[in-house]
Amino acid sequence: MTIRVILADDQGLLREAFRTLLETADDITVVGEAADGGEAVALTRELRPDVVLMDIRMPEVDGLTATTQICADPELHATRILILTTYETDEYVAAALRAGASGFIGKGIGAHDLMSAVRTVAEGETLLSPTATRSLVARFLASPDDAALHHSEQLAALTPRESEMVALVATGLSNQEIAEQMFLSPFTVRAHVQRAMTKLDARDRAQLVVIAYETGLVRATPDAWTSRRGKGPGDSAPGPVSRSLRDQQ
Repeated sequence: MTIRVILADDQGLLREAFRTLLETADDITVVGEAADGGEAVALTRELRPDVVLMDIRMPEVDGLTATTQICADPELHATRILILTTYETDEYVAAALRAGASGFIGKGIGAHDLMSAVRTVAEGETLLSPTATRSLVARFLASPDDAALHHSEQLAALTPRESEMVALVATGLSNQEIAEQMFLSPFTVRAHVQRAMTKLDARDRAQLVVIAYETGLVRATPDAWTSRRGKGPGDSAPGPVSRSLRDQQ
Protein backbone atom coordinates (compact mmCIF):
# COMPACT_ATOMS: atom_id res chain seq x y z
CA MET A 1 0.00 0.00 0.00
CA THR A 2 1.26 3.47 -0.87
CA ILE A 3 0.93 6.05 1.92
CA ARG A 4 -0.43 9.33 0.56
CA VAL A 5 0.91 12.43 2.31
CA ILE A 6 0.13 16.15 2.30
CA LEU A 7 2.86 18.54 3.45
CA ALA A 8 1.64 21.65 5.27
CA ASP A 9 4.33 24.22 6.06
CA ASP A 10 4.70 27.89 5.20
CA GLN A 11 8.37 27.41 4.28
CA GLY A 12 8.61 26.26 0.69
CA LEU A 13 12.21 25.15 1.07
CA LEU A 14 11.31 22.88 3.97
CA ARG A 15 8.38 21.38 2.06
CA GLU A 16 10.71 20.67 -0.84
CA ALA A 17 13.23 19.00 1.48
CA PHE A 18 10.55 16.81 3.08
CA ARG A 19 9.11 15.88 -0.32
CA THR A 20 12.56 14.87 -1.57
CA LEU A 21 13.19 12.74 1.53
CA LEU A 22 9.79 11.07 1.60
CA GLU A 23 9.68 10.23 -2.07
CA THR A 24 12.86 8.19 -1.81
CA ALA A 25 10.63 5.61 -0.12
CA ASP A 26 8.80 3.18 -2.39
CA ASP A 27 5.71 3.14 -0.18
CA ILE A 28 5.23 6.91 0.34
CA THR A 29 4.07 9.56 -2.11
CA VAL A 30 3.44 13.28 -1.55
CA VAL A 31 0.09 14.15 -3.15
CA GLY A 32 -0.12 17.82 -2.20
CA GLU A 33 1.49 20.80 -0.49
CA ALA A 34 -0.08 23.60 1.55
CA ALA A 35 1.43 26.89 2.70
CA ASP A 36 -1.10 27.50 5.50
CA GLY A 37 -3.70 25.68 7.54
CA GLY A 38 -6.68 26.73 5.46
CA GLU A 39 -5.10 25.32 2.34
CA ALA A 40 -4.20 22.15 4.25
CA VAL A 41 -7.83 21.60 5.27
CA ALA A 42 -9.08 22.20 1.72
CA LEU A 43 -6.51 19.83 0.21
CA THR A 44 -7.24 17.17 2.82
CA ARG A 45 -10.94 17.29 2.00
CA GLU A 46 -10.16 17.09 -1.71
CA LEU A 47 -7.39 14.47 -1.72
CA ARG A 48 -8.18 12.38 1.39
CA PRO A 49 -4.53 11.62 2.27
CA ASP A 50 -3.46 9.02 4.79
CA VAL A 51 -1.20 11.47 6.64
CA VAL A 52 -0.92 15.25 6.88
CA LEU A 53 2.51 16.44 7.99
CA MET A 54 1.37 19.65 9.69
CA ASP A 55 3.49 22.59 10.82
CA ILE A 56 2.02 23.94 14.05
CA ARG A 57 2.81 27.59 13.33
CA MET A 58 1.74 29.03 9.99
CA PRO A 59 0.33 32.42 8.93
CA GLU A 60 -3.35 33.06 8.25
CA VAL A 61 -4.69 29.72 9.54
CA ASP A 62 -2.30 27.92 11.90
CA GLY A 63 -1.70 24.20 12.19
CA LEU A 64 -3.69 23.86 15.41
CA THR A 65 -6.82 25.29 13.81
CA ALA A 66 -6.34 23.10 10.75
CA THR A 67 -5.80 20.00 12.89
CA THR A 68 -8.95 20.72 14.86
CA GLN A 69 -11.02 21.13 11.69
CA ILE A 70 -9.66 17.98 10.06
CA CYS A 71 -10.04 15.78 13.14
CA ALA A 72 -13.57 17.05 13.77
CA ASP A 73 -14.71 16.11 10.25
CA PRO A 74 -16.24 12.59 10.30
CA GLU A 75 -15.46 12.17 6.60
CA LEU A 76 -11.75 12.60 7.35
CA HIS A 77 -11.65 10.08 10.20
CA ALA A 78 -9.06 7.94 8.41
CA THR A 79 -6.61 10.82 7.93
CA ARG A 80 -3.86 11.06 10.55
CA ILE A 81 -2.15 14.28 11.58
CA LEU A 82 1.57 14.29 12.36
CA ILE A 83 2.58 17.60 13.91
CA LEU A 84 5.83 19.31 12.92
CA THR A 85 7.31 21.54 15.59
CA THR A 86 10.54 23.23 16.53
CA TYR A 87 9.69 23.04 20.22
CA GLU A 88 8.29 19.76 21.51
CA THR A 89 7.18 21.18 24.87
CA ASP A 90 4.70 23.64 23.43
CA GLU A 91 1.13 24.31 24.56
CA TYR A 92 0.08 24.25 20.91
CA VAL A 93 1.31 20.67 20.60
CA ALA A 94 -0.73 19.70 23.65
CA ALA A 95 -3.77 21.36 22.11
CA ALA A 96 -3.14 19.54 18.82
CA LEU A 97 -3.04 16.20 20.65
CA ARG A 98 -6.29 17.09 22.37
CA ALA A 99 -7.78 17.91 18.98
CA GLY A 100 -6.86 14.50 17.60
CA ALA A 101 -3.30 14.63 16.24
CA SER A 102 -1.58 11.23 16.29
CA GLY A 103 1.81 12.50 17.37
CA PHE A 104 4.54 15.00 16.73
CA ILE A 105 8.12 15.23 15.52
CA GLY A 106 10.81 17.90 15.48
CA LYS A 107 11.78 19.68 12.28
CA GLY A 108 15.35 18.48 12.71
CA ILE A 109 14.35 14.86 12.20
CA GLY A 110 16.51 12.64 9.97
CA ALA A 111 15.32 10.97 6.78
CA HIS A 112 14.98 7.46 8.22
CA ASP A 113 13.06 8.62 11.30
CA LEU A 114 10.82 10.85 9.17
CA MET A 115 9.76 7.94 6.97
CA SER A 116 9.30 5.71 10.01
CA ALA A 117 7.14 8.37 11.67
CA VAL A 118 4.88 8.68 8.63
CA ARG A 119 4.49 4.90 8.40
CA THR A 120 3.74 4.63 12.11
CA VAL A 121 0.88 7.14 12.17
CA ALA A 122 -0.44 5.89 8.80
CA GLU A 123 -1.02 2.53 10.48
CA GLY A 124 -3.19 4.21 13.10
CA GLU A 125 -0.55 4.16 15.80
CA THR A 126 0.91 6.81 18.06
CA LEU A 127 4.18 8.70 17.81
CA LEU A 128 5.12 10.46 21.02
CA SER A 129 8.56 11.37 22.26
CA PRO A 130 9.01 10.23 25.90
CA THR A 131 10.64 13.44 27.15
CA ALA A 132 8.21 15.71 25.34
CA THR A 133 5.20 13.70 26.42
CA ARG A 134 6.27 13.78 30.05
CA SER A 135 6.68 17.56 29.87
CA LEU A 136 3.36 18.02 28.07
CA VAL A 137 1.57 15.91 30.66
CA ALA A 138 3.09 17.85 33.53
CA ARG A 139 2.44 21.29 32.04
CA PHE A 140 -0.72 21.03 29.98
CA LEU A 141 -2.52 17.69 29.99
CA ALA A 142 -2.95 17.14 33.72
CA SER A 143 -5.40 20.03 34.13
CA PRO A 144 -9.07 19.21 33.49
CA ASP A 145 -11.23 21.12 31.02
CA ASP A 146 -14.72 20.64 29.60
CA ALA A 147 -13.51 17.77 27.41
CA ALA A 148 -11.94 16.08 30.43
CA LEU A 149 -15.23 16.25 32.32
CA HIS A 150 -16.98 14.68 29.33
CA HIS A 151 -14.41 11.90 29.17
CA SER A 152 -14.69 11.36 32.93
CA GLU A 153 -18.32 10.44 32.37
CA GLN A 154 -17.32 8.12 29.54
CA LEU A 155 -14.75 6.40 31.76
CA ALA A 156 -17.62 5.06 33.82
CA ALA A 157 -18.63 2.94 30.82
CA LEU A 158 -15.27 1.15 30.79
CA THR A 159 -14.89 -2.23 32.45
CA PRO A 160 -12.20 -2.45 35.17
CA ARG A 161 -9.97 -4.33 32.70
CA GLU A 162 -10.44 -1.69 29.98
CA SER A 163 -9.61 1.08 32.46
CA GLU A 164 -6.48 -0.81 33.41
CA MET A 165 -5.49 -1.11 29.75
CA VAL A 166 -5.97 2.61 29.14
CA ALA A 167 -3.79 3.38 32.15
CA LEU A 168 -1.04 1.09 30.86
CA VAL A 169 -1.24 2.58 27.37
CA ALA A 170 -0.81 6.02 28.94
CA THR A 171 2.47 4.96 30.54
CA GLY A 172 3.89 4.14 27.12
CA LEU A 173 3.57 0.36 27.05
CA SER A 174 2.92 -1.43 23.78
CA ASN A 175 0.31 -4.17 23.46
CA GLN A 176 3.07 -6.76 23.59
CA GLU A 177 4.52 -5.28 26.78
CA ILE A 178 1.08 -5.08 28.38
CA ALA A 179 0.42 -8.69 27.42
CA GLU A 180 3.66 -9.81 29.04
CA GLN A 181 2.98 -7.82 32.20
CA MET A 182 -0.63 -8.98 32.54
CA PHE A 183 -0.05 -12.56 31.36
CA LEU A 184 -2.53 -12.11 28.50
CA SER A 185 -2.29 -12.62 24.77
CA PRO A 186 -1.51 -9.57 22.59
CA PHE A 187 -4.80 -10.24 20.78
CA THR A 188 -6.75 -9.97 24.05
CA VAL A 189 -4.94 -6.75 24.97
CA ARG A 190 -5.63 -5.27 21.56
CA ALA A 191 -9.32 -6.13 21.86
CA HIS A 192 -9.56 -4.38 25.25
CA VAL A 193 -7.72 -1.29 23.94
CA GLN A 194 -9.88 -1.09 20.82
CA ARG A 195 -13.08 -1.34 22.89
CA ALA A 196 -11.83 1.41 25.21
CA MET A 197 -11.04 3.62 22.21
CA THR A 198 -14.55 3.09 20.88
CA LYS A 199 -16.23 3.88 24.21
CA LEU A 200 -14.10 7.01 24.69
CA ASP A 201 -14.49 8.20 21.07
CA ALA A 202 -10.69 8.23 20.76
CA ARG A 203 -9.24 8.43 17.26
CA ASP A 204 -6.10 6.56 18.29
CA ARG A 205 -3.77 5.77 21.18
CA ALA A 206 -2.52 9.35 21.38
CA GLN A 207 -5.98 10.43 22.47
CA LEU A 208 -6.09 7.62 25.04
CA VAL A 209 -2.93 9.11 26.57
CA VAL A 210 -4.51 12.56 26.68
CA ILE A 211 -7.77 11.26 28.18
CA ALA A 212 -5.98 9.16 30.79
CA TYR A 213 -4.02 12.12 32.17
CA GLU A 214 -6.72 14.78 31.83
CA THR A 215 -9.25 12.69 33.74
CA GLY A 216 -6.79 11.67 36.44
CA LEU A 217 -6.95 7.98 35.54
CA VAL A 218 -3.15 8.21 35.46
CA ARG A 219 -1.11 10.72 37.43
CA ALA A 220 1.93 12.41 35.95
CA THR A 221 5.23 11.24 37.45
CA PRO A 222 8.70 12.48 36.45
CA ASP A 223 9.96 9.11 35.20
CA ALA A 224 6.73 7.58 33.89
CA TRP A 225 7.74 7.41 30.24
CA THR A 226 11.52 7.08 30.32
CA SER A 227 11.33 4.22 32.80
CA ARG A 228 8.87 2.40 30.53
CA ARG A 229 10.30 3.12 27.12
CA GLY A 230 13.97 3.85 27.64
CA LYS A 231 15.79 6.79 26.14
CA GLY A 232 15.74 7.60 22.44
CA PRO A 233 16.48 10.60 20.23
CA GLY A 234 13.46 12.36 21.73
CA ASP A 235 15.27 12.60 25.06
CA SER A 236 18.00 14.84 23.71
CA ALA A 237 16.63 16.45 20.56
CA PRO A 238 13.37 16.74 18.65
CA GLY A 239 12.37 13.51 16.96
CA PRO A 240 10.52 10.23 17.52
CA VAL A 241 11.59 7.60 19.99
CA SER A 242 14.14 5.18 18.59
CA ARG A 243 12.08 2.12 19.41
CA SER A 244 9.35 1.39 16.86
CA LEU A 245 5.78 1.89 18.06
CA ARG A 246 4.30 -0.30 15.37
CA ASP A 247 3.48 -3.12 17.76
CA GLN A 248 1.10 -0.83 19.65
CA GLN A 249 -2.02 -1.58 17.61
